[in-house]
Amino acid sequence: MAKQGYRPVGRDFPVFLHPQTQAEYALARTERKTARGYHGFQFYYAPDVTLEQDLARRDLTINAMARELDAKGLPVGPVIDPFNGRVDLAARVLRHVGDAFAEDPVRILRLARFAARFTDFTIADETLNLMRKMVVNREVDALVPERIWQEIARGLMEVKPSRMFTVLRECGALARILPEVDALYGVPQHPEFHPEIDAGVHVMMALDYAATRGYALTVRFAVLVHDLGKANTPQEMLPRHLGHEARSVTLLRPLCNRLKVPNACRDLAVLVAREHGNIHRSLEFGASALTRLLDRCDAWRKPERLVEVMQACEADARGRLGFETAAYPQAAQLGNALSIACQVNAGAIAAHYRAAPEAIKAALHRARIAAIEAALNPVHDSVL
Repeated sequence: MAKQGYRPVGRDFPVFLHPQTQAEYALARTERKTARGYHGFQFYYAPDVTLEQDLARRDLTINAMARELDAKGLPVGPVIDPFNGRVDLAARVLRHVGDAFAEDPVRILRLARFAARFTDFTIADETLNLMRKMVVNREVDALVPERIWQEIARGLMEVKPSRMFTVLRECGALARILPEVDALYGVPQHPEFHPEIDAGVHVMMALDYAATRGYALTVRFAVLVHDLGKANTPQEMLPRHLGHEARSVTLLRPLCNRLKVPNACRDLAVLVAREHGNIHRSLEFGASALTRLLDRCDAWRKPERLVEVMQACEADARGRLGFETAAYPQAAQLGNALSIACQVNAGAIAAHYRAAPEAIKAALHRARIAAIEAALNPVHDSVL
């Protein structure tokens, strides 16, 4: 394959990229477990490895089928299905192929991700029980952060991302991988504002709403972690969660460091966690408070990020029982305030204070407040 221009992926893994299409081609292989975790395998690939042996290493029966292709890439001949994948496909069941499933903890994450994609599939009881045993045996603890994030990020982008976290919770893996999210389940919220009561249920509802709107990964991750601080609200304060925004940020930063979350996802998540309460209350704000809020969101330099902040806050507001289609005028108000404030001539202000450059920032701030104030409270000529 190397002589034909295929490029190997990694040093030991028998996968190659096509020289033109970059499609993946994997050699038939067997694997032997040598250590705990994702990297604890020794691979064997040679002409004597059979197709059936290769299929036996697949995660699920519905992925353990094969068919020969002709020279044009069209399927020919019968479907090779040694593990009854077609039966499970027809019955909409996710079932592990064999004992090899237990050797790789990434398979737990992948199965949970498939459950979020194929929402009408169920998980076979024996497969769920095997996943629970893997968690008890601490196989999940050996997962490398990069692989956890890769699978979580993919799951967040599926049709119903909440189902991924439901599956991970059912087998006990969520408490090992994302204990901060797992801790939200069972935490009560005030029924007047959250008829669904449970903080974990609320986060999943908000996440699924973000998915229905097709929001970006950055937004979906921000929704997932925006309420982490509710898990450690003092018992005597419940069901209120005063100050949970700051506590959420405190929990969020080490989570992002631990999983090596990309900067764009981390930065938006921190911003949403810190400011979502203020944004929800922003209809009550005057011009000065609105301007300070836009300052904290760095909206002048990154107006596109404010759009994502508002998307996450809208998902938070609508991810509540009975509020799924409620209006969210805060988004339009803040967007209008930003548009108005951006019309202030910063260059003219800078030129005016050329002799005192230290005064430019404060003068620009005052001008933005004045512009927003004028828009909020227009003066109309009286008709005599």
